[in-house]
Amino acid sequence: MLEAVTSEGNPDFVLSLARGLSVIEAFQTRTEGATVGDIAARTGLSRAAVRRLLITLELLGYASHNGSVYRLTSRVLGLGFSFLSSNSLSTLAAPILEEIAAALDESSSLSILEGDEIVYVARSATRRVMSVGLSIGSRLPAYCTSMGRVLLAGLPPQELAAYLKRVQLKPLTPNTISSKRALTVELNRVREQGYALVDQELELGLRSLAVPVRTRAGKVVAAMNTGVHAARVRPYDLRKRFLPILREGAARLAIALG
Repeated sequence: MLEAVTSEGNPDFVLSLARGLSVIEAFQTRTEGATVGDIAARTGLSRAAVRRLLITLELLGYASHNGSVYRLTSRVLGLGFSFLSSNSLSTLAAPILEEIAAALDESSSLSILEGDEIVYVARSATRRVMSVGLSIGSRLPAYCTSMGRVLLAGLPPQELAAYLKRVQLKPLTPNTISSKRALTVELNRVREQGYALVDQELELGLRSLAVPVRTRAGKVVAAMNTGVHAARVRPYDLRKRFLPILREGAARLAIALG
């Protein structure tokens, strides 16, 4: 898998570094740790290669093991802090998200599109609305999330067409849009109305509303959202009360980005 990237990409591509990063990423959601076999299955690398990479990470202080189970150490957090401290988007968004969360008494987040997923780059959480906790660095599918749809709707036509061609739409709940034709119609609606409202498509009981964050040139660079319990907040209330506050926050962030 990684070898295919080098054959099509830059000859200066460092395969060993790519493999090491893929091993680190393979620990995502594995709170109980992972074995060599687990990581080999998730990365497509051989068990021997995974073992060498884990030993290297352990010698560098990024991993530890107890028996056959490996875990990342807190030193890996330094990689994330390096990104946050050098990323003006995350830094500028943090106080705005805190104000939104305080005004709505609901969590507010900022994400970017990376591949076919959204990645949380800033978040202010007031309560937990999903069965799986979210934090900076969390990833979710783009097609069934409000921020993902905002970001997909902002893609250039060729990039969106390529995404729709390759993506596999899985019905995560009975409400999930799992038809590419229906998703295309929904993304057109999102583009026209300037926001996305996703009603229990990612997880039953969860509604979320997102708006785009644009540059002065109009390019969508991020998405800002709030997520609520479906039993507590109606779609009407999201549009009537939450949407203006989110839009104001996104506009402030756009101005701050310059």
